[in-house]
Amino acid sequence: MAPMPVDGTRAFPFREEFADGRVSRALERPLIEEAPVALEINGVGYAVMMATPVDLEDYALGFCLSEQLIASPHEFVSAQAAPVDAGGGAGGWMLRVQLGAEGAAPLLERARLRLAEGSCGLCGIESLEQVMRPLQPVTARVRIGADAIFSAAAQMRDQQVMGRATGAAHAAALCDPTGKIRLVREDVGRHNAFDKLIGAAAREGLVMADHFVLLTARCSFELVQKAVIAGIPLLATISAASTLACEQAASHGLKLVSLVRQDSLLEL
Repeated sequence: MAPMPVDGTRAFPFREEFADGRVSRALERPLIEEAPVALEINGVGYAVMMATPVDLEDYALGFCLSEQLIASPHEFVSAQAAPVDAGGGAGGWMLRVQLGAEGAAPLLERARLRLAEGSCGLCGIESLEQVMRPLQPVTARVRIGADAIFSAAAQMRDQQVMGRATGAAHAAALCDPTGKIRLVREDVGRHNAFDKLIGAAAREGLVMADHFVLLTARCSFELVQKAVIAGIPLLATISAASTLACEQAASHGLKLVSLVRQDSLLEL
């Protein structure tokens, strides 16, 4: 029986073989969708990201906040997504975003049409100074114990619809101080999942500073930057952190927790 379809996945035929010599069998397995998503902001081609084409309005808002094209969700006017057929079986998505006038200046300064493979989170960046740009330190202070992080991690798999179906989706979860998961967003790229979560929280009026975020990913410095910009007091990741991620977190007042397991974690 073919698996039930899940948004953001498509089934492909495979032949399964076993190391003990058993006869292979045919099966259908869902795979996570990965497609180029072209971001056009105020009529300007800004970036092309490889992403899973679901929750794209959340992604557009979160991306604009993370890129600091806007300072507030109130400056975000609209986002419209549509599939694009490039011919020959190739295609992708066009995501047209309209920002208020306040977002025009940084947009025009950084507008570049680039392909950021794997959603590197550095689209439109031209120099080392821009990569390491100074950010406002996190000022929120929320009491979050290890038990809350363990609780969120225990709930995570049940919240990962695409992840359970494909085994290939990253997830970002917004959790309250008790460890209850309030929102989850998934994507083939960990940066995209985080941007979708930031956008979804903004649309639902949830204050990031009152929560912590759990990511099913290694912790790179771009994810730390997103967390700092969003004002999140604590970022927890399933995998380990990089050196630069730890340095950035320490210098910007972000509490960083990595290698979250059922019974252990590393706190910086």
